[in-house]
Amino acid sequence: MNEPAADVLATVVASKDFVGALGGAFMISRYAKAAAEDLGLLGGRLTPYFAGRCGFLGDVDADVVVAAVAFFPPDVVRQRWESARSARTGSEPLRGGLRYAEACHAWGVGRLAGFEGAVRLAELGERIVAAVDVVGLPLFGSWRAVALPEEPLARVAQVLHLLREHRGGMHALAVVASGLSPLESVLAGVGGVTNAQFFEYEGPFVDPAAVPGLLARRAAAEELTDRLVGSAYAVLDAAERAEFVALLGQAAGFAFAPRELGRP
Repeated sequence: MNEPAADVLATVVASKDFVGALGGAFMISRYAKAAAEDLGLLGGRLTPYFAGRCGFLGDVDADVVVAAVAFFPPDVVRQRWESARSARTGSEPLRGGLRYAEACHAWGVGRLAGFEGAVRLAELGERIVAAVDVVGLPLFGSWRAVALPEEPLARVAQVLHLLREHRGGMHALAVVASGLSPLESVLAGVGGVTNAQFFEYEGPFVDPAAVPGLLARRAAAEELTDRLVGSAYAVLDAAERAEFVALLGQAAGFAFAPRELGRP
């Protein structure tokens, strides 16, 4: 890996919270809930999540999904993934992914309405996405193969999701390289026990501060993630990187602005 320059790393650090929030917001939105209803995947939060986010992996065994999503308990993944598979009809293993992509597009159109920088942000993001070496990133690779819509707000929403999957996949590699288990990484990261419970791990949980070296290894994994991600971000020049961060901030202002009752 070519080490990214310090200014490229600064862009990665400045943009990662925006990328995480914007790229994943549709998955907890009413648009994703509507997708779950359309797919007939009711009565649980993670079954439609795995069916949608991982749908483009195809009709695979749950171990493939465990490898791709990395941070969820394997038994939880298997139960939810097999539940999603049993609900599919005919020969449409990608149905969940396609419907989830529609939810992503609908979120973009609804939540980014009025964002005039959508075309330019999508252009810059697409260049980063195209520069990614897909080795070790099955989930990102499955989504990168999906055609982008022409509608600007829908398009930028899918690009933002791709950027999030890029960082998520690189973080999984960094966690393994840093000698952490997925649960250790979750517990030592932002959210700690709350995130572990959200991922449906069962306690009791250790205090990461009480485990020698754990917090340091988690910090090292985060820094390695930044470096791994930075190799693709280096495709933009300094002015473009500054523009990219500014546009992400503007998009977040639209996406997370308070909405009047009844608005998307």
